[in-house]
Amino acid sequence: MLDLRHLATLEAVAAEGTFGRAADRLGYTQSAVSQQIAALERAVGGTVFDRPGGPKPVRLTPLGEVLLAHGRDLLARAAATTDAVERFKAGEGRVDIGTFQSVTNVILPTVVRRLLDEQPTADIRLFEEETDQPSADGLDLVFFDGRLTGDVEQTKLLDDPYVLVARRGQFDGDVVPLAALDGLTMVAQPPICDQARVERVYAEAGVRPLIVFRTADNRGVVSMVRAGMGIAVMPRLALDLQPDDVLRTHELDPPPDPREIYLAWQANRTLSPLATRVIRLTEQAVRGL
Repeated sequence: MLDLRHLATLEAVAAEGTFGRAADRLGYTQSAVSQQIAALERAVGGTVFDRPGGPKPVRLTPLGEVLLAHGRDLLARAAATTDAVERFKAGEGRVDIGTFQSVTNVILPTVVRRLLDEQPTADIRLFEEETDQPSADGLDLVFFDGRLTGDVEQTKLLDDPYVLVARRGQFDGDVVPLAALDGLTMVAQPPICDQARVERVYAEAGVRPLIVFRTADNRGVVSMVRAGMGIAVMPRLALDLQPDDVLRTHELDPPPDPREIYLAWQANRTLSPLATRVIRLTEQAVRGL
């Protein structure tokens, strides 16, 4: 049976011309080199070197030439495989991440930047989708604003509280009663993900705002509030408000429960070092918010 160590010895002897110099190159004893070449010849059923004796160098036989030609390819593949495994362990490779707007805009830029600083050749793929229940199938990691169901493991990253966004002067004070939203025109996101739960909170409190526009674009919601189309209730992480004279935020009383943001991955699956590093960097980024 062929052994890569025997092929490496064959290559060394062919390059150096003597068993002694090959032994020095490989860090073996000369007898160890002789034993490996003998084992190789037994495995292939023939002589791989002509040994003229004396100071003359050994020469490959025709069988040895065939073996070395193919052996070099095997050795190169083995070296490439070893290198790829070492780079994988170091955190290189590819990671596929499912995300959504707020995470894409606020959390992932920090994570991606730190990851690329550490591993410049990392292949990071992001897939953004607004859906009621994303699937972890085919992805290494998935962010979602709620606990995922199914065969997944997950960790809660943070609570993201809701605030009222309105034009300045429309409400007095920092806190607005939830009941004050009844009958007001509102701009909102589509009733999927955690938005559906918030709207159930309105209904249970007897509050029925008039939703005049829905968009999955967080900036679109804020832009329409700024334009005077209506108010909005949004999670803080979804807001990208710069201080201005047009808009302000208010707390609600009673406040809706915050949305919960999770990071999940397929259960019973070994994560790559790169995916594991994304989890750690995400936890650090969230602590810094």
